[in-house]
Amino acid sequence: MTAASHFASFVGEAHGSVHSGEGAQYNIYYQSTEQWLREQARRRPRSVAEEDRRHLHERFVAPLGLQHARALLQAEHTVLVRGHSGSGRRAAALMLLHELPVREGTLHELPDTSDDSTGPPLDGRDVGRGDRLLLDLSEADETRYIAAQSALSDFRSSVAANDAYLVVVLPHHLGYLLRGDLRYLMAEISRPSARRVLATHLKCAGIHPSEALLGSADLVSFLARAPLRDVAALADRVNRLRMASPADRGLPDWLKQALEEQHDQTERVAADFSAAQNGHRRALQLAVAMFHEATPDVVLYAANGLLGLLSHPPDPTPRLEQADLYAELSAVHAEMGPDGLVRFAVHGYDRAVRQHFWTFLPDIRQELRDWLMRQAANPALDAAVRREAVNRFAHQALRVARPEDLAWLAQQWTAFKAPAWLIPEAARVLVLGLEDDHHGRFFRQRIYDWAASDDTSVHCLRVLIMVCSQTMARSHPDQALVRLHHLARRSREEVRWAARKAMVQLSAADDRLYQLMLKRLAAGVSQRSSRADLDIFRDLPNPVRLIRRRSVRHYLAVCWAGLLSGTADWPAHLRLWLGVGETAAERDLIAQVLTSACAQDTRLFGRLYRAALDWVRSRPEPGRADMASRLLLAINEAQGIHAYGRTA
Repeated sequence: MTAASHFASFVGEAHGSVHSGEGAQYNIYYQSTEQWLREQARRRPRSVAEEDRRHLHERFVAPLGLQHARALLQAEHTVLVRGHSGSGRRAAALMLLHELPVREGTLHELPDTSDDSTGPPLDGRDVGRGDRLLLDLSEADETRYIAAQSALSDFRSSVAANDAYLVVVLPHHLGYLLRGDLRYLMAEISRPSARRVLATHLKCAGIHPSEALLGSADLVSFLARAPLRDVAALADRVNRLRMASPADRGLPDWLKQALEEQHDQTERVAADFSAAQNGHRRALQLAVAMFHEATPDVVLYAANGLLGLLSHPPDPTPRLEQADLYAELSAVHAEMGPDGLVRFAVHGYDRAVRQHFWTFLPDIRQELRDWLMRQAANPALDAAVRREAVNRFAHQALRVARPEDLAWLAQQWTAFKAPAWLIPEAARVLVLGLEDDHHGRFFRQRIYDWAASDDTSVHCLRVLIMVCSQTMARSHPDQALVRLHHLARRSREEVRWAARKAMVQLSAADDRLYQLMLKRLAAGVSQRSSRADLDIFRDLPNPVRLIRRRSVRHYLAVCWAGLLSGTADWPAHLRLWLGVGETAAERDLIAQVLTSACAQDTRLFGRLYRAALDWVRSRPEPGRADMASRLLLAINEAQGIHAYGRTA
């Protein structure tokens, strides 16, 4: 690209904010990011959330071998699902659990990162009555796979004892490591008909393809090689084209255009790359591919930026003797359309260019990362163009197994002095990483490390709260809760309050998560590791929720013990608790929790009862008097003073 001599640039007209300080501007970007995360979660229903499972069930095509897996699960309460990557093995595992009758337990995925637990990789104490459990080991390495198998026997005993069910997705590439004593639990599944998968997805969108259309040569060729997730993506593209197309277009046009976007242009790009023995043109080629459908000045600015980053020597030819940008774009098979935007003339060419650079120039991948970081920081860059460039970079980084590039970008884009408009992009790369089949575990672990670290920037912490509550909570709610708990212990008030709110909301609709939250709060209070745990405990909206469970009463008592011994304002919280018991049984259980909290310091019994009497005197009512009476009776019993009789 002779026209790509390193041109200087300046912001002549800003189309977005150029301020990068603290304040309201950041809040605007946080709000827009949270809205995008909610929309993204609705569009990517591959989690264990019930609404997502129903969505998947409507579109699910059973693979060969699923009936055998069902029989094993019914008979043994455990089945090991094995299948090639792209065969729909995770979807099949989810559907096996989803089809089971709904009972007292919940359907959830077992944690797949170490977090702050020092226990075994599979802890039978975490199995609830009637639970339906998913363990996805499809991308496990040898060490983790062997450790999980070693713990599986004891864990299965807990599963059976609790009348629970367990489905494990095995790593096909480690089939030789499967222990002999577990082979009888294995069910091999095969890829279902891609044609049926496509037809089912289209019908769910209200599109009814004919048999002739489904049998077209181009479509048959695509379906023969595409992973099932790409088949589902094709159906989504057809549906989007339908909604945006003119009235005179129909399904054949939509399908043709959607397939053109999938055409493999790899060989053509490789030939063009070899023919263009010119670094300037190659830089322009990648700039067009990364900023496809951007304005010419954006493409040129990006190409110049890449040349500068790679220390490419400038062209000494005088500028007016060089070719103009129009000619240079034509030389790399790009053009400017009537809308003034630059694009390649051939569908799929941009994707093939990106794939070529990341595959066959592995030695410049770090420079490509730095290039994107700098280009994204350009305040004149249109938000939609920036978003698509980030998506394209993320796809390539994940494809070539460089998740650390996305994690690094998220840190850079949430650094203290980073521009505010990069906040959504930081969230975007984390979400794309979390949703990746191969690297999701890497990002869950990295987010944990950031949440627990004292060195993480406040902007990064706020992004983590949104990502955990909106994205991770749908697929790995336990791990999301753990990370939100760490964030809720932060000293920065805006972080602490936002994380606390998200944590309480996450546990509000799930009894298992609520119990996990209480367990973590009790552990923190008993170890005196964080005063924030007591603050979270005060925020519980319903003190009598699950109070009939022995374990819940134990956790509540531990938290109350910390409150009574560590704070002076506990009487105000006590009044709330004393007033929520609507039945005699609830009042007795509340009294039991409060007296158990005083077990280590009997002096607290008197203080507790005096505070209860003050509460009764402030507004004498039969219900209040009964609560105080039951509290006194519980205190007496805790001290060995037993009454002869008692009426409920």
